[in-house]
This record gives sequence, structure tokens and C-alpha cells, in this order.
Amino acid sequence: MNITKEFVKLEKSAVKLTVTIAKEDVASNYSELINKYAKNMQMPGFRKGHVPVSVLERKYGSALKADVTTDLIDKSLNEIFEKETENRPLPYAQPSLEKLPELDITKELTYTVTYDVFPKVTVGDFKGITVKEPQVSIGDKEMEEELKAIQERNAVVIDKKDDEVVAKGDIVTVTFFEKDEAGNEIANTKRQDFAFTVGSGENIYKIDDDVIGMKKGETKDITKKYKKTDDNKEFAGKTKIINATVTAIKVKNLPKIDDDLAQDVSEKYKTLDDLKKDISKNMETAKNRRVKELKNNDLLSQLVERNPFDIPASMLSAELESRWDMMAQQFQTTPEQLEKMIVASGQKKEDMLKEWAGDAEKLLKSRIIVESLLHDRNITVTPEEIEAQYAKIAEEGGMSVEDVKKHYADPRAKEYLIDDAKEQKLYDQLYTEVKVTKGDTVAFADLFKNQ
Repeated sequence: MNITKEFVKLEKSAVKLTVTIAKEDVASNYSELINKYAKNMQMPGFRKGHVPVSVLERKYGSALKADVTTDLIDKSLNEIFEKETENRPLPYAQPSLEKLPELDITKELTYTVTYDVFPKVTVGDFKGITVKEPQVSIGDKEMEEELKAIQERNAVVIDKKDDEVVAKGDIVTVTFFEKDEAGNEIANTKRQDFAFTVGSGENIYKIDDDVIGMKKGETKDITKKYKKTDDNKEFAGKTKIINATVTAIKVKNLPKIDDDLAQDVSEKYKTLDDLKKDISKNMETAKNRRVKELKNNDLLSQLVERNPFDIPASMLSAELESRWDMMAQQFQTTPEQLEKMIVASGQKKEDMLKEWAGDAEKLLKSRIIVESLLHDRNITVTPEEIEAQYAKIAEEGGMSVEDVKKHYADPRAKEYLIDDAKEQKLYDQLYTEVKVTKGDTVAFADLFKNQ
């Protein structure tokens, strides 16, 4: 196909593409399509395949021209984007046709589309950048907390007697819903048999203290007044009435922290000391990984600030929708049902997405800077470097190299490993070009907050 094209850069990494198709291609495509219809069309008074072209044109002229126009646009765009690298549209940014052009088979066909492309950013000078590395130590306190967590995970959960009441630390199952001021159930707020540990705060309304003292089968209305500074912005400053029914009460029977517990955790442990050694190793690995992540985030934040650029609207929209879907998964519901729950609480999905937009944009800019640096510096990894990655993962996870390779046998999983290796190689380069200093002392547990 004989095509001429012109790209014009727009704001927020958008592109306007104007395409002109030669009149010879317009005529040949029109002729090809109308002959195809003529061979397969059935009309009263004519045998199949013998409908004159002139009759088709009189009866279906406008529709035929519309089909040819659409076909020409699709073919030309496919041809352009197969060869184009810099101005390819984002996967979730379909080109938008400004106006469907009128087809004249004796003339060229010109049309214009707009779409978003991957942002182009050139990361400049690294001088003056200082990255702070958090200082973290692991001692007896951290070991004790980890052993308590293991103790909790290996606890035996048993039902309380029917005449016993809910106490802090119990696992309760509650069915609840919101009520309006008239005492009626608010639609789409009911949750059936929701389980949580009393005192953990792991329930949307934070009714831990309110269910203490209740018996199995007991129902009561709980009036909660939320502070204006409440972490949940949907509830901040509001009063809610929650109807709660306790449907089950269970208690944890904690095992002793001894050799028997270590053997229950895994057959590879013979004594409690064996378990402690592994815990120390795992905590050290987790610490190093998290410190590296925080360093990288600090560096990227500074690079984003130094290299301003706009995020395509479609890219930000896709990221926000992805976060919404993840939130729905966390609440064990569908995105549509989540929206109904949010509306019932007096909020709007659109308002929440706007609140998330700032953090989402920062994250996207960080990703784009990494991708740009990988491309500009032509960062690659060798098979030998991937083998080294397998060995490192095996050593950190207490696995064999063969088992690690089996885990990454899937092409997508291996591609993820390769991408991660490239990024680590990039960061190793960058830390030779910036200054790294000791940061604040951070407790091991605090290191993982706000992940």
C-alpha cells in the first residue's frame, strides 16, 4: 500500500498521526470489496453471484464506501505500526479517529488519529544526588518477635463453649451490615461470616472492642463515631450504625517455643537452635532486600524530580483501574460489587481514584525512568549472569538450583527474572555515579511498614 504519514507530538505524550493513502489503493480496495460482494450477494430478480455492480452501488453505495474506508484505515494503521518503533501506541491506548473521512474512489484518502505513546525521557546529570541507606540491626528482640509469629501460625484453633464470651485474641466470625438512621439495612453493605482476630483491627469498621463480651448467636447494634483523622478516609468524621451477629468464637491454643515446635515447622529442623539459625538467615536476607528497595525508591524519587515529564492519560487510567481491581480482590469481591459498597458508604469511585492519582503517577514515572535508562544504556544480561541469579535465589531460599530452575521454567517467569537482573545491573551502575550515605537507624519491624 502506498502511504504517506506525518506524526505530530502533542501534550502528555500523545501523538497525532495523519495518513494519506494513494488514490490507486483506494480504487483497488473499493473494486476488490464490491466484486467480493457481487459474487456472494443474493437479491430478488438475480441469481447468486450475478448481481450487477451498478445495482449494488445504487442500493448499498454509502454502506460499501463506509466498509472500504474502515478497511483502508485498519490496513494502513497495521502496516504503519508493524514498522514503527518510536510512535507505536500504548497497548491500552487505541488510536482515536478524529473524523471518518468521506470516500471518493477517484482521490486520495486522508484521515487523522490521535493516541498515547510511551513517554520519551532522557535522564540527565546525576551529580549532587545523595541516597540515604537505612541502618538496621537484628537482635534478640527481633528473634523473639519472629518466634512468637511462628508460635501463632502453629496454634491449634478450637471452638469456645456456647456460654463463653468473646475476648481479645479470639478469632470471631461475624455477619454484619450498616443501618441508616431509620434502622433499615443499607443495601450492599452486608458481609456474611467475616472472620478476624479480635484486637488485630483487621475489619473494615474496627469493631474489635465492641464485640468483646458477646456470645455466639448474639446480635447487637454498634454505633461507631470515627475521628476526622481516621486512617480510613471514607469513614473519617462520620458516625455509622453496624448491626453485628457473632456466628462463631474460636480460641488459639499456643504451643511452647521449644524443639518440638521447631520439628513441627519443618522436618529439616531437629532443635530450636536449628530453627533460630534459619530465622536469622531469612531476616538478614529480608533486611538486605528491603534496604535495597528503599535505596532504589529514594534514588528514583530524586530522578523523577530532576527529570519532569507528563504521564499519558491512558497509562494513568489503566494503572488506577488495576489498583481498583486489586482492592476488590483484597475485599474478596468483584470490582463492580466494590463500587456498590463504596457508593453505599457515601463515597464515589471517581473521588477515590483521584486521591490515588498522585501516588500512581509517581510510581509510573519511576518505572518509565528505569525503562528509559535500561534502553539508553543498553543494559543486557548474559546466560552466565542468569545462572548466577539462580544460584543466589537457591542459596537465599534454602533450595537446590535445579528446583529454582523448575520454578522459572515458564517463559513468563523467566522473563521476569531476566528483567529483574537487568534492573539490578542498572542500579549497580547508578550507585557508582551517586553518593550513598548512612541513613537513620530503623527497627527491623518498622522497615516493612508502608510497603
